[in-house]
Amino acid sequence: MTLAVFNTETRTKQEFIPVEEGKVGMYVCGPTVYDDCHVGHARTYVAFDTIRRYLEFKGYIVTYIQNFTDVDDKIMKRAAEKGIPPLVLSEGYIQEYFSDMGSINVRRADIHPKASEAIPDMITVIEGLIAKGFAYVVNGSVYFEVEKAKNLFGRLKHQSIDDMRDGARVEVDEEKRSPKDFALWKAAKPGEISWDSPWGKGRPGWHIECSTMSWKYIGRTLDIHGGGMDLIFPHHESEILQAEAYTGEKFVKYWLHNGFLEINKEKMSKSLGNFFTIKEVLSRYKPMVLRFFLVYTHYRSPIDFSDAAMDEAETSYGRLKKLHSCLKEIVGEIDEGVIPDLGAPDEDVLKTAFAIKKEFTQAMDDDFNTRVATATLFKLDNEARELQKAGRLDPKHAHVLLSVMSELTGVLGLEFPEEEAGSMGGELAGGLVRILIDLRADARKKKDWSTADTIRERLKELGIVLEDGESTTWRIEG
Repeated sequence: MTLAVFNTETRTKQEFIPVEEGKVGMYVCGPTVYDDCHVGHARTYVAFDTIRRYLEFKGYIVTYIQNFTDVDDKIMKRAAEKGIPPLVLSEGYIQEYFSDMGSINVRRADIHPKASEAIPDMITVIEGLIAKGFAYVVNGSVYFEVEKAKNLFGRLKHQSIDDMRDGARVEVDEEKRSPKDFALWKAAKPGEISWDSPWGKGRPGWHIECSTMSWKYIGRTLDIHGGGMDLIFPHHESEILQAEAYTGEKFVKYWLHNGFLEINKEKMSKSLGNFFTIKEVLSRYKPMVLRFFLVYTHYRSPIDFSDAAMDEAETSYGRLKKLHSCLKEIVGEIDEGVIPDLGAPDEDVLKTAFAIKKEFTQAMDDDFNTRVATATLFKLDNEARELQKAGRLDPKHAHVLLSVMSELTGVLGLEFPEEEAGSMGGELAGGLVRILIDLRADARKKKDWSTADTIRERLKELGIVLEDGESTTWRIEG
């Protein structure tokens, strides 16, 4: 099965064929950095991080660009409130972004361009749009004249320019020729951060940033342009207008948009005040629980955020973590780069593992359906349980299942860090627990149930839970 993606422009799933065979140029709109990231941001960047990971899994060489809007009205307002320069404020929140996203295993893009560092390139594009008759200058500001490119309008919104209500999500300004026109360059007001331009001091408009920066690092036609559904209009529609008016070429082959993260069926956003920051959520749940919660829904579907949903994700992730720990313990420590001689696994185990991997791949080939793909991991868990019941979960079979699990969870960005052994004295603490498990095993062999039960209960009081199977494993509770 070939990869098919849902293209917002065509409203259909299409076979994914990049501009250049074997390579993918992918641009995702980054945040406006004036505050800490909320879980809605995590929703977007986990979704596209997973898409990137799967494209690489498929063998593509991916150039992934994600910008930062570090010049904006909200940034200037917040900077004024704090009494610091806007670029100092935005740089601080950029670092907070990397910290928050790193905690949930969102890999950094290949390049993170900042709007403030691409001003000369934007001025060049704006000059070109003026020369081509698509833009006009008024009092030091430059506006894109939407009427001149009306044939390009509505690709994503699927609405004609004549049906568009004046002022709908577009700033109304009396100096514009039409309320539908949008700013390419904004003349500076007294005291605002600004840059020199042919039209006077000012700063770029929002839409021109992404088009310019994506061209600079990918080329005139992007394979994938992504972002949240709230960016379809006016941001992405405006990008198409200015980009294709300037180049005369197709701007994007596949537009991908993720669904909203909601609270009580309403979009989570700072403007509505119904949001939780990533830091707030991670004060209650482990990072990989949040990541699991996000990948266990298809990227285009809405997710309703709640304590109950997070608790369910915690339980499900815990099951996978337990499986990973069990398999790793059975296989034992393997020196890096050394292939252990564990013997040939049984054919039925190989077939099952192969079938699960195939099912995972088919799900991801169907527009990156992480919901179905993640569910296949629990089939691996079921297989491990069946082998364990039959007394066949030996190192060679555990190694097969662990290898497949690691490959698939790597695509989803799920990790299974060692339990907080570091806070318990690291390897020493783990070794002491194993000694107690061995002493308990000896007591059980001697039918000294009192001692065995005492060891179990005392460990439980310390937050260490023993789980008996073919062999006894342990985990830290919570």
